[in-house]
Amino acid sequence: MSDLDAVYLSATELLAAFNAKDLSPVEYLEVVISRVEELEPAINCVADRRYEEARAEAKESAARYARGEARALDGVPVAAKEEHPMKGRSWTQGSLSLTDEVADIDHPIIERIQAAGGIIHVRTTTPEFCCAGFTHTRMWGITRNPWNTDFSPGGSSGGTGAALAAGYAPIGTGSDIGGSIRIPASLSGVVGFKPPFARVPALPPYNLDQFCHDGPMARTVADCALLEDVIAGAHWIDPVSMPHPPRVEGAGTSVEGMRIALCTNLGNWPLDPAVEANTRRVAESLAAAGALVKEITLPWTTQQVWDAAQTHFRTIMGAGIGHVRDEHREVMNDYAIAFADSMDGAGLGFYEGLETEGALWLALGKVFQEHDAMICPTMATDGFVAGEAYLEGGLAIGDGHVHHHILGAMTLPFNIQSRCAVVSVPSGKAANGVPTGVQVVARPYDDVTAFRVAGAVEATGVGFTHPDWRPAL
Repeated sequence: MSDLDAVYLSATELLAAFNAKDLSPVEYLEVVISRVEELEPAINCVADRRYEEARAEAKESAARYARGEARALDGVPVAAKEEHPMKGRSWTQGSLSLTDEVADIDHPIIERIQAAGGIIHVRTTTPEFCCAGFTHTRMWGITRNPWNTDFSPGGSSGGTGAALAAGYAPIGTGSDIGGSIRIPASLSGVVGFKPPFARVPALPPYNLDQFCHDGPMARTVADCALLEDVIAGAHWIDPVSMPHPPRVEGAGTSVEGMRIALCTNLGNWPLDPAVEANTRRVAESLAAAGALVKEITLPWTTQQVWDAAQTHFRTIMGAGIGHVRDEHREVMNDYAIAFADSMDGAGLGFYEGLETEGALWLALGKVFQEHDAMICPTMATDGFVAGEAYLEGGLAIGDGHVHHHILGAMTLPFNIQSRCAVVSVPSGKAANGVPTGVQVVARPYDDVTAFRVAGAVEATGVGFTHPDWRPAL
């Protein structure tokens, strides 16, 4: 097997090879480290290299295999989002205002990955304070999309998305407060899961923010499920985290007889033609696999979604970044300042925001009265230009326009409807070579159905389970 083929092995394939003694965690780690060093000047998605610690952990992993004591992720390289703190390591969140910040605690999902034998060899880039749908900062520079380096891999978990697509690791961590797992999953051609609120434990204060979700990213649906089963479940540090999560690994791929709604524009979103075409191809493939697919409309508008989201962000994330802006404006990125500044204006009151959220749910809840799941695009646009902050004029999409770049993604509604389980799966490519994706949206806390339909999408379409799905690096 060539090194190029090796770096695109899935986590499940790696675990099988390690168990069969066909491959050593120690040897494999060196292969992926070489891959990182070969490509990183061009991709720039690594914020922190953890090679020496990873090499020691790989030796420990190999010893466990020799003793027959392998764990759930033993020896598998993992790309961890820098936002997820690791005790004793930098925790800058992409901000020059936190240049000297060192974490004094492990994030619960970091703790669980390491306890399961996963080897975190790289930590990945984000936009400053994870407040954008692209990834570039004054601290780390521009992170580029392996499929087309003129474009961003998305954000805020863009470093993880790029790392997976480039062959740095088969699995990685992300977080999602407005689409920050699903946006880079779509634009990087990988899989990302926004778990239902409280499914995966987090740290205060954002563990108490119902819009915020930590979750897995991977090159395949099976690997995404593998990682989700490791990180989900109650943790003492997070009082809202839920016990007894459902097991999603092995959810299956059969959609025979399932009722699936197709909603291409979630009300009135403008769409890039390739995004719409690829979404319809997925729907046709699911119908061919035996699903009962029905096209629907929703009475949502982008303005309604925006108003509900801004009411929430103004109170929590906007307030938090606003405090930093007030003290460190001179070192912050322009888009982070713009985000904080935008929260200073008037908008819906908090109660009015909750009323709007409730109205949005009533429409979606009615869909789930008649359907087991819904599919829709993950992104409306075919990509964000690398290094562009989109501070003026919004974003043109197809024959339409949105006033803010984040509405180039169709993810915000499902942070508002935070209990819904949502998996983003590749659906094809746009004309510029940047991948497109679909969201599989399931009922609140129905993680298993979300993964089952996602597996069916992957089986009938595109993605890293298909040998020709690989960026030309």
